[in-house]
Amino acid sequence: MDDVPLAVPPSDARLVGADRVLAVLVALARHPDGVTLDDVARAVSSPKPTVHRALQSLRRARLADQDARGHYRLGDEFVRMAFAYHEARPDHQRVQPVLTALTERYGETAHYAVLDGRWVVYRAKVDPVMGAMRLTSTVGGRNPAHTTAVGKMLLSYLLPDLAAVTAWIGRRPLVHPAGRGPASAGELHRELELARERGWSTDDQENEPGVNCLAVPVFLASPSVPSGAISVSALAHRTPLQVLVDDLPAFREIVRRRPDGRPAPAAPALTPETADPWSQPCT
Repeated sequence: MDDVPLAVPPSDARLVGADRVLAVLVALARHPDGVTLDDVARAVSSPKPTVHRALQSLRRARLADQDARGHYRLGDEFVRMAFAYHEARPDHQRVQPVLTALTERYGETAHYAVLDGRWVVYRAKVDPVMGAMRLTSTVGGRNPAHTTAVGKMLLSYLLPDLAAVTAWIGRRPLVHPAGRGPASAGELHRELELARERGWSTDDQENEPGVNCLAVPVFLASPSVPSGAISVSALAHRTPLQVLVDDLPAFREIVRRRPDGRPAPAAPALTPETADPWSQPCT
């Protein structure tokens, strides 16, 4: 979550305690090989007895367990619930065949992502079968919206003018993980205008050095508001950005096809609202 603190005001001790348990759970998720009580206490800035009680609560719920070394990690029940929830998501089910088709065509990684505040969150991902080098992105991971192709595509619908872009940025600086990308409200506004105009967006090594992306919107629930965006993220030395742009008609054709293999209704005009035929009602 963006700009949501892990702690709440100390006026309500019960909520603070519950929030601390959640903080411990998040800390465990960062250490799949296990972590000591001392390390967890340092990570959440809390006394060891308090953290120990939180860990015991999580263990009773089978959301955490302790190995033979005494290290704590997420429990199997937590992993089971997370995967069960992920597999039940309708958007994940619908886009997976499309991502697979894109990956097979380009030999690169395909993503489906949604907007969450100033971030994009990856809901689904398909990696190529071949190729020694792969991306480190993960389902559930996030990146700054303004430096990713999927983020810029979705922001183009959310922020229709310069005033909206300026308000969205606020007083917080635009971070640039790779040292590239829009550095001001005006620059971001121009990129979003272009994305709206042509119905697709790019990331030219702005989020990760050596990786470029091409993205288009996907309309799974509304004919005018995208539920997310689909992208191909390619290693620049292997698949230059221009290769993806030149192949845009084939890219769009793959995304146009429904997961059952039937083509979606053809869009009457290539506008941001109809650039993706999934924006048409499914019959």
